[in-house]
Amino acid sequence: MAHENLKRGVLALAAGILVASSAHAGGLERGGYNIDLLFDPSDYAAEAATTYVVPQRRLKNVRDTDTGNTDILGGTFGGGNLNYRPNSVDDTENYWVPRVGIKAALTDGIDCMADYSQPWGAHTNPGKNWAGANNNIETKVESDNYAATCSYKWDMGPGQFRIIGGVFYQEVNGFKERLVQDYTGTALAGLFSGVGRLELEGDGWGWRTGVGYEIPEYALRASLVYNSSVELDNLSGFIDLRQLGFVVPGVGLVTGTKYDVNGSASMPDSLELKLQSGFAPDWAAFGSVKWTDWSQLQVLKFCPATVSRTTPCTSLDLLYRDGWTISGGVGHKFNDQWSGAVSLTWDRGTSHGYGSQTDTWLLGSGVSYTPTKNVEFRMAGFAGIMTSGSSGAVTYQGDVIGDDVSYDFGNDFVGGISTALKVKF
Repeated sequence: MAHENLKRGVLALAAGILVASSAHAGGLERGGYNIDLLFDPSDYAAEAATTYVVPQRRLKNVRDTDTGNTDILGGTFGGGNLNYRPNSVDDTENYWVPRVGIKAALTDGIDCMADYSQPWGAHTNPGKNWAGANNNIETKVESDNYAATCSYKWDMGPGQFRIIGGVFYQEVNGFKERLVQDYTGTALAGLFSGVGRLELEGDGWGWRTGVGYEIPEYALRASLVYNSSVELDNLSGFIDLRQLGFVVPGVGLVTGTKYDVNGSASMPDSLELKLQSGFAPDWAAFGSVKWTDWSQLQVLKFCPATVSRTTPCTSLDLLYRDGWTISGGVGHKFNDQWSGAVSLTWDRGTSHGYGSQTDTWLLGSGVSYTPTKNVEFRMAGFAGIMTSGSSGAVTYQGDVIGDDVSYDFGNDFVGGISTALKVKF
């Protein structure tokens, strides 16, 4: 019974710390996928959690490396030299990551859960007043994920073996704004901002499968879960160039247009191994290794139905590499009501020469308070470092990507806090 109580306290807290730490990983990851509630030994359980993340990435030594103008129909249209603007800027925005789930034991061997989460997201907002505004003014990606997951377990040796399967439906949307033309000091400055906007949305289905093994006597659990990719074949939206204008000889002032575009993308598949076990009275160890196939997202092109000189295609240049996240820690049960845990997480950055997503190191800690056997409160937090690096032009499949701006960044702080409430009976 002591080990079972340990499992319900320390290891539930350990799972919460790892979830909080994963809220700032590479690529577009926010909350990722989490099915830990499925393993709760109670017949019924409901959980709500939220994580608030504070990344403080600052770009410096910024240089506009594409300073030319392109003559289109007699007017200047092509960016201009922005190196008179500030060469350092705060890049990232704080964000929330919510998650809600319910679990039910349908029979002695079958458990099912349903949950809502926001697995993917991003928000950079350096604004218009920096030397790299022709690359980015603001970019935001959001997602909603609705999932149903079940498992079947049976006795095997000293413990129980579990087969896991499920499906999820995902909605993704976002936008990007950048400075297409600098009108500063020109007669058109009061008429046009020069900002172009790309806005997109799409949805798709995915599935998961996995296995688990538990020995409650030793508070031991091992699980391996694969989550499929989500094909967003119906990504659609628009490009808005109405804040652009140029003068056509013999015609006069001509403004840009807003037109529909479409394309496709694939949100990544992932494979995660989790291990946890008691190793001494009131002590437990836990860890996880996760691979995420972010290299699926390289250069995403979005084009109108009819491509012409005045309605060109555009692209989102990501050039991600696969992500790896490794975590480990220990937890201790102080008494029947209070438990605590600490963890260390390393996340391999998905950027490699282009972008600012370098390796991240996070130190997490948390406490769990169980006033009754039916209610559990958890609070966890983490603090860490996003390591330094630089971004510039790279070559991808014969094309040069990132030749519009270059910048450096140092070792920057990232922190977060997570709270959760679980009710079980």
